[in-house]
Amino acid sequence: MDTFYDENGGSVKLTFLSDSFSKQANHVFVICRYKDQWLLTKHKIRGWEFPGGKREQGETLEETAIREVEEETGAQIKSLQFIGEYEVTNKENSFVKAIYYAEVETLTGKEDYLETNGPVLIGGDLLMQRFQGTYSFIMKDKVVEKALKKIMRVKRNSND
Repeated sequence: MDTFYDENGGSVKLTFLSDSFSKQANHVFVICRYKDQWLLTKHKIRGWEFPGGKREQGETLEETAIREVEEETGAQIKSLQFIGEYEVTNKENSFVKAIYYAEVETLTGKEDYLETNGPVLIGGDLLMQRFQGTYSFIMKDKVVEKALKKIMRVKRNSND
């Protein structure tokens, strides 16, 4: 398990296993890929980030991931894979997020993207680009770095 601090000083614990924390994950963070580009959303306050959000009553985490991606980007998911989970503890509270990797089948425009301003497609090296000013603080911590590297290893091994 990796432990580090996020940009806001919160303590973050990251694992690539499920059910590793005393609390159950009730939030999702969905790393999305669409036609060789990363699919992010433009949060109205935080900036560019991967879609995600809180589980609604009666939903599975997978259903939450699918719903949040559609609400925030208009995307329909082709495949969804569990990657890991992380716990954030700050002054106000503590919560656990499940990390998923989604391959997107279609991207359709919408009139309302709820708390976001819709999809953002990014090509190139996201690990370097994510430190630019348009990105959310969420994109700048080690969760994104380590999860992207894990996804790349899994994809590389599945192609062997």
